[in-house]
Order: sequence, then C-alpha cells, then structure tokens
Amino acid sequence: MSLDIEDQKNSYRIEDRLYLSSVKGVPPLGDPQLCCSVFGIRHLQCFLLFCGLSVAYALRVNLSVAIVAMTDKNATNPDFDEYDWTEKTKSLLLSSFFWGYVVTQVPAGQLARKFGGKIMLLSGVFICSLLTVLTPICARLGDWQLVCALRVMMGLSQGFLFPSTHTILSKWAPVEERGTLGTYSYSGTQFGTVVMLATSGVMASSVMGWPSIFYISGGVGLVWSVVFFIWGASSPSEYRNISPEEKKLIETSLGSSSEDETTKAPTRTPWVKFFTSVPFLVLTLTHCTHNWGFWTLLTEIPSYMKNILGMDIKSNALLSALPYAAMFLMSFVFSALQSQLSKRECIPLSVSRKLFNSIGHWIPMITLVCLGYVSANDTNLAIILLTITVGINGATYLGFQVNHIDLSPNFAGILMGITNCAANIMSIIAPLIVGFIVTDEKNPEQWRIIFFIAAGFYFIGNLLFVLFGKVKVQSWNDAQPKHSTNGKRNSTFVESQH
Repeated sequence: MSLDIEDQKNSYRIEDRLYLSSVKGVPPLGDPQLCCSVFGIRHLQCFLLFCGLSVAYALRVNLSVAIVAMTDKNATNPDFDEYDWTEKTKSLLLSSFFWGYVVTQVPAGQLARKFGGKIMLLSGVFICSLLTVLTPICARLGDWQLVCALRVMMGLSQGFLFPSTHTILSKWAPVEERGTLGTYSYSGTQFGTVVMLATSGVMASSVMGWPSIFYISGGVGLVWSVVFFIWGASSPSEYRNISPEEKKLIETSLGSSSEDETTKAPTRTPWVKFFTSVPFLVLTLTHCTHNWGFWTLLTEIPSYMKNILGMDIKSNALLSALPYAAMFLMSFVFSALQSQLSKRECIPLSVSRKLFNSIGHWIPMITLVCLGYVSANDTNLAIILLTITVGINGATYLGFQVNHIDLSPNFAGILMGITNCAANIMSIIAPLIVGFIVTDEKNPEQWRIIFFIAAGFYFIGNLLFVLFGKVKVQSWNDAQPKHSTNGKRNSTFVESQH
C-alpha cells in the first residue's frame, strides 16, 4: 500500500524540492506554503471520494443480505413479499452485477480523462443509486428477471468508479501525498461494505421491511450525488474557493511530474508486449484467483451463516460485517508494518511484495480448509475463521495489488484496468459455481467443496506470484520520468482492488 509520508520525504522530497526551487520556482524546504493547510480542499475532495466509494460498495453488496430476507419472509418482517428463488437463481442475481461491471472497465479511464473524473463518477453513482431505489418495484413487477437486468445496469454504471477516482486523485494529490490521500479515499470500499452488512439485517426486520435496504442505501447515494455535484471538482482549477497557496502547491508538484512524463513517456500503448510479458500474465492470474476467493465469500457468507450456522437475519448481517471490518483495520496495520520494514531496509521490495501477498492468500487458504470441517455447533469458531480469512486479505494491498506500478509506472492504470476486468469475470463465475454445487443449501459437505475450491485458487495464484512475479520495471515501460528513482514517486499511489 502507501509509504509513510516521512519515508517519502526521505526518499525523494529534499532532492526534488531543491531541484524545483531552482527550476520551477517552488518554495524551498521549510517554507510555510508547504503546509498551507491542515485540512485543505484536497482533503475535502478525498473525504468526498471516501464517502462516494462507501456508498458505491454499499449499493454493490446490499443484495447479498437482502436476498436472504426476500426469499424467507419469516426470517424478518413477514408483511412483505417473498420470492421463491432457487439457489441457482440467487447465485445468478448475485453475479449479474459483474456482467455489466467488466464491460466498462477499460473504456472508463479514457472517458474520465476526456470529460473529467467528477462528471463520470457522479453519473455512475447517481445512476446506480437511482436503480437501487427502483429494485423493490422491479422485483414486484418483473420478478428475478427484471432484478437481474437492473443489476447488470448497476454494474455498467459502477464500472466508471475506480478509473474516475484515479483520475480525480491524479489531479488533486501532490506527489508526496499520493499514498496517504489514496489510502484514505479507497478505505471507503471496506467501510461501505461493513456499514451495509451490519445494518441491512436491522432494516429488513424493521416496519419498512427488506425494501428499506434498497430505499435507504439508494437514498444516501442520491444525497451524496447532490453534495458531490456542489462541492466536488475534477481538478484544483475547477474549484473557485481553493486558496492560491494550496492550488500552487498542488499544481507545481504535479506539473513538475507531468511535464517530464509528457516529454519522455511513451506515446503508444504496447498492447502486444503486455500480453507477452510473463510477470504481467502472472499478475493477471493472481488477481483473478484473488477475486474468486474474495467474492465467493462476500456474496455467499450471509447464505452460509443462515443455512449452515442457523443464524437469524439480524445476527447474520452483523456478523457478516465483522470480517470486512477486520480487513478495513488490518489493511492499515499491514501498511504500518510495511512502512517500518521499508524505513529500516529490512527486506528488498521483491521479498516484501511476495511476503505480504503470501500472508494475504495462504493464511486464508488454511482457514478456508479448516472452515470446511466446522460443524453447525461450533458457531464461534466459524465466525473466527471467517474473520481471519477475510481480514488477512488486507495484506494483498501490499502485494499483487501494487505490482502494476512496479512493472510499469507509465502504464499502471491501463494494467489495472486489464487485470481488474479479467478478475471480475471470476466474480461472475464464482457465485454461479456455488449455485451449481450447492443444490442443498443446508448440506455442509457441499459448502465444504466451495471452500476447498476457493482455497485452491488462493494457493495456485500466490504460488505463481512467488515463483514468477517481478518488481523490476519492464523494458516496455520505456523511458522513466526525470528525477525519479526506480519509479518511487509513482509507487506511493495506491492502485486499489476492485
């Protein structure tokens, strides 16, 4: 994940500020302008991004818990509609979001650069929020078929989420703050997941019933859209009330990098070389295997807790959120640990990447195998194993998920779009496989097969990454920007999972 700010200062700030002071007119070290504000407009933009990503992920996962109440009204408020959907149908609905999501991944970045990150992010979240509000009506009018179509459209709209967020951060985050501001923004993905899973059970059991899950989460998304329309901006030049000092700080920092990259960066994208590069192909496979395990758990944990562990919808939702709360917290713990290792130069970067990726994949592999043998009477043990499985996944932020930047600082965004597109195809297939294998949702042996498959993917993906993964900048990256040491500037920015 991101390096500590002090580490970033030690690595390049002094050299760069002296250079910029003489060439660009940037104030020298110690100038008050460097600390123009404790909470500036750039921090406001990151807070809005945090909230936007939280809302987007809440909209993405709300069906995982809602579908339990929609198919068993006695589990919550019996006054609302119940749908007789098979396990295959439910798996189809849970995976349908990703059908649209993978389609818009690659073109989203180009559209965000052309029209601005704000308008694309705003449009994506607004459309997704509006469709979420319409979900109960569509379920009543068109049963699962119309809900499925709705989820596909929601996926299409959210495909713009991360490319737009990257575009906005690239304009607002000074070079030395990219890691910190990027981490703050992207932590919203786990926060939104936790809040949605923790509150949906309560909402489903309220007088408003399961439709309130969609009305409230969609309504919050619409409110965020209004707020972001008023206070959000694609770049400092579009925000009228930003102080001259903060604007100059951001633009001089980014301008120095932008000018060098414009001069020396490749003008053509080497698509063929991407797909003939062994380290990149291994990275793609690792991302795919990660998504298989992660999204199998995310979409199926509520059903597993209800049918195997016998939990009611309230405790189901609250405990389903616990693993993702652990992941939210552990990602910062692992980041602090990596920062200390980097600061003290304990291990090389390649070892660090593979170490944290192994922690994030092979420990969950072991806990998933153990989970397959937990009986319904050992509820506490099952919760502990689930929490460890998902929580330890946070270590992968420091493993394969930043490897795109290691391989090619110039094309890191494009590489992320490719691997994220391929990985989310796994997010479509994984829930479908659950539907085909788990024909009896109360059969623990069938669930055991699901856990074993996910564990196998974790093992294979990380093994390939350990054996063939690289951190060296590849030859097809071409020229590096001036005054950058092995891509250190770029490596501070978080290329997140999603």
